[in-house]
Amino acid sequence: MFHKLVSPFVLGVSAGAGFGAALAIVMEGSMATVQMLSFVFGIIAVAITYFTSRVYKTTPILMLVLSGMVVSALFQSLLSLLKYTADTEDKLPAIVFWLMGSMGSVGLKDLPFALLSITVGSSGLVLIRWRLNVLSMGDQEARSLGVNTELLKGIIVVCTTLISSVVVAFCGIIGWVGLVIPHLCRMLVGPDHRVLIPTALSIGAAYLILIDNLARIISPAEVPLGILTALVGAPFFMFLLRKTKGGWG
Repeated sequence: MFHKLVSPFVLGVSAGAGFGAALAIVMEGSMATVQMLSFVFGIIAVAITYFTSRVYKTTPILMLVLSGMVVSALFQSLLSLLKYTADTEDKLPAIVFWLMGSMGSVGLKDLPFALLSITVGSSGLVLIRWRLNVLSMGDQEARSLGVNTELLKGIIVVCTTLISSVVVAFCGIIGWVGLVIPHLCRMLVGPDHRVLIPTALSIGAAYLILIDNLARIISPAEVPLGILTALVGAPFFMFLLRKTKGGWG
């Protein structure tokens, strides 16, 4: 159940990246500095989560999720401290707007690094997608079938962190995409990760482009993406809860 509800927020990457970006803004860093610190602290947050969850050289899913919640709370507290001490005329509005998420500041100059990171992370997940079917059966069953579960979990964490960190670094925190879209795709194509992962990548990208276009159309001033994704995602997730009654396929 827990591994089906994991998102960048649960593992701490979003909170860590948000703190890194806010720190750069308070330090009056350039946009490149904001992106760099956001990327670095996102990786640091997940690294802390992963090593905190290690128990006797294993990484139980429940421990991973609980550790992520603790690390996320820690970085959220640090972020709140930065917001409390930031200049209310300049820095605080910039932090708040960045945390809401937007693709307005992303340009062609950002494409090479973002494309490289996302391609590497996505390719890694696609290559091991059939093993995820085995891992979803449970650690003991997967090990009995010859799967190195700890190595596989490490690869999954690295790939997902690479993707999430670079996206948050360039676009800010855009919630509800990584939580809702996989469940929607599971309803469409089933739980087979060989089909589910490519489908989620495609539909997730198309959904975010649609939301971005909507954000630019409905108001003269671009509406932050995080607001729209929450307005769409929260009711849809409630619909999924009622429809599936907790049985996520």
